[in-house]
Amino acid sequence: MRTLLLLALALPLCAQNKKILIIGDSISIGYTPFVAQALAGKATVVHNEGNAAHTGNGLAKIDQWLGDGQWDIIHFNFGLHDLKIMDGAARQVPLADYERNLRAIVQRLQKTKARLIWASTTPVPLGKVNPPRDPADVPHYNAAAARIMQAENIQINDLFRADHSGQLPENVHYSPAGYQTLARQVVQVLLP
Repeated sequence: MRTLLLLALALPLCAQNKKILIIGDSISIGYTPFVAQALAGKATVVHNEGNAAHTGNGLAKIDQWLGDGQWDIIHFNFGLHDLKIMDGAARQVPLADYERNLRAIVQRLQKTKARLIWASTTPVPLGKVNPPRDPADVPHYNAAAARIMQAENIQINDLFRADHSGQLPENVHYSPAGYQTLARQVVQVLLP
């Protein structure tokens, strides 16, 4: 009888351990360890293998990243690689293609029945960043993503408007303290 009571008390605790998949670029790779640390005992946090890069790569690899896991929450982002300026001044993935690719990725993610959270693209700082990106492109790509997320009723984690005091000079990346700051905002939306 006592064993059954202990088991019954333990069941709600086990049910709270969420399986969370984070899909994204090097920015998400930077904050994921801090997210996993903050949610230890409450969630299993996994990042897709490698850098998710641009939406074309996402379309090609999304099934591989999802695997056979039953995800409770999927926090995802694409953008910084899509708006990268290539030779000839073209974007790696032009805005219209980005929107179309992202819509297809969302449709695939919805089939998982996981709670989806979109993370807006973080700013590109002024100055000469390598590879080249135009800071003015980020709001356009974020607006395209927001249209999709709002139409599909997907929560948006606005990392564009987060605290970016830890962003490195002339670099899209962050210091460890900067990644911790981003992680705090991610944790708040994952398990509010």
